[in-house]
Amino acid sequence: MQRTAVLIQFRLARPFASLAALALLLSQPAGAAEVDATASYVLTLGGINIAAMKVDLDDNGSQYRLDLSANVAGLGTLVASGTAKATSEGRSSGAALQSQEFDLETRANGETFTVDVSFAGRDVPAFKVNPPIIDNYDRVPLERRHLTGVGDFLSAFVLKGNGLDKSLCERKANIFTGVERFNITMSYAGEDQATSARTGYQGPVVLCTVDYDPVSGHFTSSEITNYLADSDRIVIWYAPLGETGYFIPYRVLLGTNMGDLSMVLTNMRF
Repeated sequence: MQRTAVLIQFRLARPFASLAALALLLSQPAGAAEVDATASYVLTLGGINIAAMKVDLDDNGSQYRLDLSANVAGLGTLVASGTAKATSEGRSSGAALQSQEFDLETRANGETFTVDVSFAGRDVPAFKVNPPIIDNYDRVPLERRHLTGVGDFLSAFVLKGNGLDKSLCERKANIFTGVERFNITMSYAGEDQATSARTGYQGPVVLCTVDYDPVSGHFTSSEITNYLADSDRIVIWYAPLGETGYFIPYRVLLGTNMGDLSMVLTNMRF
């Protein structure tokens, strides 16, 4: 029962890891101005609204903070209703965002699940998960070497670059969530134009595909993990956050056997 409850909690946050949620491979322009921005999203499964999410970004030119909050309405037995909060803080003055602290809290089915991860450079000296994940026979063990050269999943999907071009997509990230270590590889898939007046942005976007490679901490019997690893249909459209040098997801699409899981930008302020 404990493992089931914990997995339900963590899976509430998993869509933000794989979609929105959840990356941090950014090139910082010299003399970057301060940034104070907010983006709002709606998540749908098979065309049905299941969650609303807001992400706040603050960057003073040397330190950044990302705050995510989500309310999940749920969808029967497929998606648990509840809330999720995540925070990523770290350095923004270098060529890439460098996480120093990542915190996650989810609430679902009357249970609370929390994760706290500390980063030193791109290594993880300490992390805490409450309640702990039970190491069953089918869980791939986390090893010390898996906790080096990593970042958190929230900052992994907020990009910096010099413009909407091919280089924006050509990135790799090694991510540690506090529970799982996985790698993502992004590739350029083309350019597009956002035209819908119902969304929070109209203009040019860049289309990136995402490959998900689980490393450790996951359960080999997990249908979600296996599906993501085998999927060739994880796609992110990126839009510029004004002239800030940041680029954020305009739309995220993940094909599933239950219908498309989609996240769409509904409002953007900067």
